[in-house]
Amino acid sequence: MAAALPLAACTQRPRLLDVAWLGPDPTRAHQLREAPPQGPARERRADVLVLGAGVAGLSAARALRAAGREVTVLELDDAAGGNSRATELGGLPCPMGAHYLPQPGANLSELQDLLVEFGVAERRFGRWQAKDGHTVHAPAERRFDGREWQAGLLPPAANAAGAAEQRRFARLVREAQQRAGFALPTHRVTFGSAHRQLDAQTFDAWLDAEQLTEPGLRWYLDYCCRDDYGAGSGVVSAWAGLHYFASRHGFQAPDEDEGGDPAPPPFTAPQGNGWLTERLAEPLRREGHLLMARVGLSLFEEREGVELLCWTPEGLERWSARDLVLATPLFVAQRIWRNPPAALQSLRLPRAPWLVANLLLDGPPLERAGHSLAWDNVAQGSALLGYVNAQHQRLDPRPGPQVWTLYWALPQGQRPALLNETATHWAERVLQHLLPLHPDLRERLQQVRLTRWGHAMAVPAPGVRGQAALEALRSHRSRVRLAHADLAGYSVFEEAFMAGLAAAAR
Repeated sequence: MAAALPLAACTQRPRLLDVAWLGPDPTRAHQLREAPPQGPARERRADVLVLGAGVAGLSAARALRAAGREVTVLELDDAAGGNSRATELGGLPCPMGAHYLPQPGANLSELQDLLVEFGVAERRFGRWQAKDGHTVHAPAERRFDGREWQAGLLPPAANAAGAAEQRRFARLVREAQQRAGFALPTHRVTFGSAHRQLDAQTFDAWLDAEQLTEPGLRWYLDYCCRDDYGAGSGVVSAWAGLHYFASRHGFQAPDEDEGGDPAPPPFTAPQGNGWLTERLAEPLRREGHLLMARVGLSLFEEREGVELLCWTPEGLERWSARDLVLATPLFVAQRIWRNPPAALQSLRLPRAPWLVANLLLDGPPLERAGHSLAWDNVAQGSALLGYVNAQHQRLDPRPGPQVWTLYWALPQGQRPALLNETATHWAERVLQHLLPLHPDLRERLQQVRLTRWGHAMAVPAPGVRGQAALEALRSHRSRVRLAHADLAGYSVFEEAFMAGLAAAAR
């Protein structure tokens, strides 16, 4: 016994993880699967209703208010922002979803104006530019190659032939832009025959046909597709794969002199894109025109207005309004709109489930060799998309508590497991991927908060973008206007914001 006492004193039980779900309540949303509840409903009226307080709904409400309309926004969740929401862990802000916004080009002057209004950009002598301090600080990105951390995400080519493939892909992106045209938002370029040929095949099939097989390039392109579309290059269309680069700042090989300047750093904040949605929502919240925990159950469009039946924790509400902006995912619109246009009924959009994990650490863990902690940290070959250091923008070199936000775009077949498995189960799966990179992470870990987005975004698989139904719905005119990034066939902030403006204008 005496011999065993020192050993017992040094042995500690593993500390239980503090794990919990955070964010949207799936049981509330899944009421849409059931028959609408019966019973008396409180009668309520509005000039314009906006159903959905994500980016598109908040954008539409902002534009309508500026035009003098009286707007009431109804939101299913307990907070506005959709998948651009934010939260806090240990008093530190962090994103629950989207975490950056690329700098908009001149063709997105409306978004440029918003950023000027929010004080993070300015126009000087007619030229728009981002202000220092609001875009990602260096070091922006690093990649773990299996041995150590390397700067940047695109792996360098192993030989001259591989480098030539990277340069050739850059040239093909430029040629596609010149020949077919790509833009944000997508509807500003006519979807022509060249786009349809690309939309009919997977990105992998197109890359194979172009004999672009260099392993580092193929991993990077697959990663980019998973990051923006929630599915890899073997799932999304060649149109989507090229659109990722050609609609923004192109693709530049590391040793390439042509093709213009590298992409400017994106906008970000510790709370991710929550800093944008919080500002969009604040005027509505302050004036009492943003109502939470409202589940739209049944929508009827009538000759003189619209009628919407809503569930609330206090009972049913029946809203009457002159007009309504339906700023929900299109699969939700299909469930609740009782007399919809034929195009909505025929639309098919596959959707990607996502898991976002926020990890509160009491200090930085041990690092592998190579480049130090960056804003975006990615392990090459991992199923995960990597993690963002939410405190990176503070520029504080002193070690202290940190929040890492980890992103995982899951295959569609894992949606039931995302719903039914416990938070602890998913936290352990996350740690299985991170512990090889940071062996002492579990000792540093204080809390894990998980957010599940079961239907996070539309996936632009082959044939999705070219559906005639999408074009018909974008131009649909009635008392119900659709506003969602789904109208572009995929989900990014720019598309959602412009969809809201378009719905308000109609």
